[in-house]
Amino acid sequence: MTEILILYYSRNGSVEQLANLIARGVEESGCVARLRCVPAVSANHLATEPAVPETGAPFVTKQDLADCAGLILGSPTRFGNMAAPMKYFWDGTGAEWASGTLAAKPAAVFTSTATMHGGQESTLLSMLLPLLHHGCLLVGIPFTESRLSSTRTGGTPYGASHVSGGDGKQPFSEDETELAKALGRRVGGIALKLGA
Repeated sequence: MTEILILYYSRNGSVEQLANLIARGVEESGCVARLRCVPAVSANHLATEPAVPETGAPFVTKQDLADCAGLILGSPTRFGNMAAPMKYFWDGTGAEWASGTLAAKPAAVFTSTATMHGGQESTLLSMLLPLLHHGCLLVGIPFTESRLSSTRTGGTPYGASHVSGGDGKQPFSEDETELAKALGRRVGGIALKLGA
């Protein structure tokens, strides 16, 4: 089985929903999607998360990175950057960087923002930086996906995205849905070709 790790942080659910759409695309490619999340971080050093989250995907382990044939990383936007929990996770992957755990594996990114111009592309780019340092082969959404040229909601060549609205409840548009699945299919398809 060729497994694609879909690793995300989701505060209000939009990024988690996007992860599930991407997972459908991964499964359509013939790969298996492994959904994992990162725990929240706190300024209070005494605060800790339970070992197993109450809802959603299990927390990621370093073994998940070793086991995957590809990686798709997601975070909400925080002032045009990935959220602190995701950054905190990557800051702790020095051993995986040194050993080349992710080197030559295809990787992609996704995000959700409240507004159309809420920093989607800069957030996607911020998540690509650690992936470059880890030696991943970066995968985007090419303009051969016709919806990329016509979308009036989310979707960028840097990765999948969703505009959730100020209350975080805006439903996924057809373009956002199809572009998310296309990104999953693309990473899965590339992982299969690399493993052949």
